[in-house]
Amino acid sequence: MRHVIALDVGGTGMKAALVGPDGELLHRDRRATGRDRGPDAVVTAILDFAAELQAYGAQHLGEPASAAGLAVPGIVDEQAGVAVYSANLGWRDVPLRTLLADRLGIPVALGHDVRTGGLAEGRLGAGRGADRYFFVALGTGIAGGFGLDGRVEPGAHGFAGEIGHVVVRPQGAPCPCGQRGCLERYASAAAVSEAWAKASGAPDADAADCAKAVTSGDPNAVRVWGDAVAALADGLVTALTLLDPRVLIIGGGLAEAGSVLFDPLREAVERRVTFQKLPTIVPAELGDTAGCLGAGLLAQDLLKTTTTAEVTP
Repeated sequence: MRHVIALDVGGTGMKAALVGPDGELLHRDRRATGRDRGPDAVVTAILDFAAELQAYGAQHLGEPASAAGLAVPGIVDEQAGVAVYSANLGWRDVPLRTLLADRLGIPVALGHDVRTGGLAEGRLGAGRGADRYFFVALGTGIAGGFGLDGRVEPGAHGFAGEIGHVVVRPQGAPCPCGQRGCLERYASAAAVSEAWAKASGAPDADAADCAKAVTSGDPNAVRVWGDAVAALADGLVTALTLLDPRVLIIGGGLAEAGSVLFDPLREAVERRVTFQKLPTIVPAELGDTAGCLGAGLLAQDLLKTTTTAEVTP
């Protein structure tokens, strides 16, 4: 069966799949990145994992993969195929596309993990049918991707969508990026976990615990959660003012709180809108498969581009 390799590389683990032409996941697997052994070991782990997937496809699906898509965190130059920087993985200027293409002998596409997840949500998930949407992932940090007519805009330098570093509280908490008051210092899962651990006096408490406490009416939890929702609404209104999306898609760990997040968030955004058009605010649909599905789409798009170039006079 004609298929592609899809790899979604995170800070500690890798999710992978062999993806069919209609987006079906024909085979799935997971591995550790091995980041404790250093950045070179992570690159080796990616190449070895991809080679194993290629062999699996050849043995079980009748033919080897036609292309591969790779989604990685950090700053990514998608056109050059270079992983420019990742604090979690410790690499700088790694030519991943070339390395993987040389190892597998097939075309390879490289993408940013959140933008790639946003691509999948736009075509296969919560953004289906929307010509313009903004996907936001609320995880350890916060990042986003602006979908436009079936693609996600990377920006001139690969920095587009970094809504987590929009300043929502001027002169607020310092951020590792060098600014103060960034959105992800207030509304990421990590920020909510930190604030709730302090408020509850339980060092191991996290954002999920805070959401549960909100449903039980704990006043401290309501305050912590409300502060996060207010900051998130401020950041989202900035995004919709600039981008005018038809749909706002919210994913990541914090979105798993469901109505505990979405009910007050929709109200908070609506209160802040003046002249702007209020978009539909919906939860992401694809969960942790979004990255793999998006990487598969990148690979399939690459094949379509290659085929078109071959038949164009």
